[in-house]
Parts: sequence; C-alpha cells; structure tokens
Amino acid sequence: MAGGAPAADGKAPEGAAAAPAPAGSAGAAGSAAGKNAAPPAVVRPNVIRTATLGIETADVQKTLASARTAADGAGGYVGNESTKRGEDGRMTSTLTLRVPGERYDAVLGAMEGSGKLLHRKVDAQDVTEKVADIGSRVSSQQASVARVREMMGKASALSEVVMLESELSRRQSDLESLLAQQTALKDQTSLGTITLEVSEPPAKPEAEKKEKKKEPTFLGALGGGWDVFTKVVRYLTVAVGAVLPFALTAVVGLLLFRLYRRWRPATPKPAPVPWRATVPAARTAADTAPDTEAGVQD
Repeated sequence: MAGGAPAADGKAPEGAAAAPAPAGSAGAAGSAAGKNAAPPAVVRPNVIRTATLGIETADVQKTLASARTAADGAGGYVGNESTKRGEDGRMTSTLTLRVPGERYDAVLGAMEGSGKLLHRKVDAQDVTEKVADIGSRVSSQQASVARVREMMGKASALSEVVMLESELSRRQSDLESLLAQQTALKDQTSLGTITLEVSEPPAKPEAEKKEKKKEPTFLGALGGGWDVFTKVVRYLTVAVGAVLPFALTAVVGLLLFRLYRRWRPATPKPAPVPWRATVPAARTAADTAPDTEAGVQD
C-alpha cells in the first residue's frame, strides 16, 4: 500500500517520484547535446580564377610599377613579363600577376582604375569535385603503397620479393602523379591569375592650323616665285641626270663611228663617162625624092 497511496505530508513516495526523473533528465541531456554538437563540415569551394585586362595609359612604366606593388602587397607575386614595340611605335607590355583568392577582387579593381579600360574578361572554373576526387585517390594510393610495403616485409621467397618490388614501383609512380596533380590544383585554386596588357595611346594627328587669308605682297610673291624657280631647277637637274647616261653613250658611239670612217680605206669611185652630142646623119637622095615629088604634085 505504501507504494500506491500518497504519504501523509502530501509528498509523493520515493519510488513514484524517482520514476519519471530519468525520462526528463534524458530529454534535457539530449537537448543539450544537440545544442553543443558540432555543425556539419562545410566543403570549401575550390575555384580557379583567371582574368585578362587591357589598359591604355600614357605612362606604361608607372602602371606596371603599380601592378607589381599591388601584387606584392596582396601576398602574391609577378609571373611572366614581356614588352614589345609595334610598327606604329606604340609600346605594349604584358604582365602576369598571381594573387591570393581573398585579395583577388581588390587587386583586379585597382588594375581596372589605372588607365583607360580597353577590354576585360574574367573566368571562374569550379574544380571542387576534381579536388575531392584527387584527394580521395591520393589517400587510397598511399594506403595501397603501405600495404605492399607491409607485404614485402613478410615475404620470404625471392620471387615474391621481386614481384612485390615491381608492384610497389608502379603504385609509387601512380601516387607521385596524383600528388603532382593535387599540388597543381592547390596552386591554381589558392592563387588567382591576372594577365595585364598595358599599351600606349595612339599618336594623335597634328591639328590643322587655319591660317587667315592675307593680302598678297611683293615679298610674298617674290618668295613664291623663288620657290617655284628652285623646284623647276631641281626637276631639270633630275631630268639632266636621268638623260646624261644616254647622251654620253650616244656621243661615244658617234666618235667611234667617225674614227671608223676616217681610218677605213675609201672605196674607188668609177670614172664619169664623157657626154657626147649626137649629130643626125645626112639624108640621101632617095630619102628626099618623095618629098620633091609630093611638092610637084601639089
């Protein structure tokens, strides 16, 4: 009965009071444990960031110096650098900056404001899955290498040792390749790349000077005439210089021809035939007889 009826002082029996206590304390402990439990691990995204900027500025060296200072101040460094001068005389320099991811945007913004922006291209490649895959493969390969080493320690036959050494060499080679890929990905994701192209502005054409119309003067006309005269003399001199080789060749040919005619023996000419007048022959009597007879008949 003592266990079922309440006590005289109004308090519950010890057995009755003790029964619900564990349930309440377990709920409180579970709630406290839920509050103090660590949150699930957040996977940090791994992104390869690259950018290309084209800047036009009158002071190329000053802009390049500012870019180097910004990269050093952000904890990065300057990679490749090249400078060339084009056919038009403009100088163009290309600078590659490697900047930590947390300062990448700040350095990129500072470079954009260092001159006239010609072009801008920013790329971001998410390689989080690739990084996780490489990391998992590295862990598996390391465990595989450790197992082969352990097996080599237990091997007794020479054939087993040779086979295990060959297998160990192959697995170590695969492991080194995976580690190289992991290192390259870590470098690409931890440091962003900014390629900066700085060029000088094109030369501006000279402004055409508008001259006011002036009244012609004697000195102005004299100067203009002298300019025309000098131009004509210069052109004539050029023409004479162009014709002179042909003229000298013709003169030399003529002299050689005359010398040839002078020293060559003359061809004898035929003697002229004397002219003689032709005298008609005297008529005979027989030739004049018909004329006489004709006159008589008339």
